[in-house]
Amino acid sequence: MAVEKTSPKIVVVVPTYNERTNLPVLVNLLADLGLPDLHILVVDDNSPDGTGEVADKLAADTAKTVGVLHRKEKDGLGRAYVAGMTRALAEGADVVVQMDADLSHPASRLPVMIETLFAEDAAVVIGSRYVTGGSLATEWPWHRKALSAWANFYVNAILRLRVKDATAGFKVWRASTLQAIDVPSVRSNGYSFQVEMNYRTVKRHLRIVEVPIRFEERVAGESKLGLNVQIESALAPWKLLFGRDHH
Repeated sequence: MAVEKTSPKIVVVVPTYNERTNLPVLVNLLADLGLPDLHILVVDDNSPDGTGEVADKLAADTAKTVGVLHRKEKDGLGRAYVAGMTRALAEGADVVVQMDADLSHPASRLPVMIETLFAEDAAVVIGSRYVTGGSLATEWPWHRKALSAWANFYVNAILRLRVKDATAGFKVWRASTLQAIDVPSVRSNGYSFQVEMNYRTVKRHLRIVEVPIRFEERVAGESKLGLNVQIESALAPWKLLFGRDHH
């Protein structure tokens, strides 16, 4: 096998909305991993709490490690990720990481996920709560655990993804996969964004690998899971199955 001449350029895309407390913590955790050529792209949806300014300061202090994409309005996680991923690809990323700002995704698992991407020739590696060794935050009430487990069963029953954690948001993508599934044309939001991305990958017979993580309860601030997001998530698999949008 040919030796890589340089380390892959890794861009961690982090959408933020009112995460001024958590963002600096996350940036430090990622920096401490010691991964060469690791960059962080913060996609801030005009947070009222000043997260955008915090991100700008982090960018100024970290000599090209942190970049910031300011968006005018909050129009959903999916849109933020599409904007961030499109920017990361334009800036020559080899690997694009999806990660929440709320510290629920363990940064310590990222090196293993990136290593797995290359070692197993995967198109995408998912940080999974539902494979052997993975777990959910103990603080989660039973009804949230039940809803999460049901959502995965439901999505897999309809779309046959054969992915244990179909709604997971901690993922490591090859740039070539994101280009193949045509990220800019993805329209869904919320959990259905994660599902649509997996669906497009599976439709192209690309390989999804899952690595176990322990998913933590968000540390500060509050969860942003509204009823409209839940309704959209329930309808999404049917839209994908019967829609014309098979890119």
